[in-house]
Amino acid sequence: MKTKVRKAVFPAAGFGTRFLPATKAIPKEMLALVDKPIIQYGVEEALAAGCDEIIIVTARGKSAIEDHFDISYELEASLEKRGKRELLDISRTVSNMADLVYVRQKEAKGLGHAVLMAKELVGDEPFAVILPDDVIDAPVPCLKQMIDVFERVQESVLATQIVEGPAISAYGVLDGSPLKDNPRVIEARSMVEKPKFEEAPSKNAIIGRYILTPAIFELLEKITPGAGGELQLTDGIKELLKTEKVYGYTFDGIRYDAGDKLGMLKATVDFALKRDDLGPPFRKFLKSLSL
Repeated sequence: MKTKVRKAVFPAAGFGTRFLPATKAIPKEMLALVDKPIIQYGVEEALAAGCDEIIIVTARGKSAIEDHFDISYELEASLEKRGKRELLDISRTVSNMADLVYVRQKEAKGLGHAVLMAKELVGDEPFAVILPDDVIDAPVPCLKQMIDVFERVQESVLATQIVEGPAISAYGVLDGSPLKDNPRVIEARSMVEKPKFEEAPSKNAIIGRYILTPAIFELLEKITPGAGGELQLTDGIKELLKTEKVYGYTFDGIRYDAGDKLGMLKATVDFALKRDDLGPPFRKFLKSLSL
């Protein structure tokens, strides 16, 4: 019987140093993209893809994430008393959004280690990993596209995008061959972490969406720390390739690196322009600028 992806893991224990001083007291995952924290976009994507359990890997100083998805009795009472029905509905929608569970990563030991922290909560079933920094605007949620591929191949699936030029050196890069019946799906041979431009095996950069089989946990427990003394998820996936197939999937959509200041600014402009309430006046304002 084919297995389904029901659980999504969100590594959210990083310091967010690229956004200092804003992230000195606020988790980077709670930085607002227009009027929603970036982690909420990922949670909404997971739910839209059919996941019914959200696992967030947190750390010290990240309680604001839990508070955001919890019920705020004082806020709701105040909004109800003042007749702010629309705002009350927004607040309740967030707190009723999903069943969320949390696990602590006590030390910053890398993305592979963060994923490993979710082992007991995931159990023996395939699961998704969503990096909140990567916000993806897509007609069909990116994770839903990937789950459709997983349900056909029943193997791990990594989201990829085409990156031209020297910028490819900032990514893990997939080495593989596209399937004849669906060139968006790439059967992986290997992957290289942040290669030099001239040594990159392809233009297929791995970005922050993964569907992994539970075999990854045993491998993450065995591998030795890599760059920076951290457990690298890429190293675990390389080991997985020795016993299982792994596929890349070039998703349909636009990815924004919201962990980068320029990427966050680009996302804010594009998302605001798409809003019915903000788009027209914001577009008018942008046109008025002398650039």
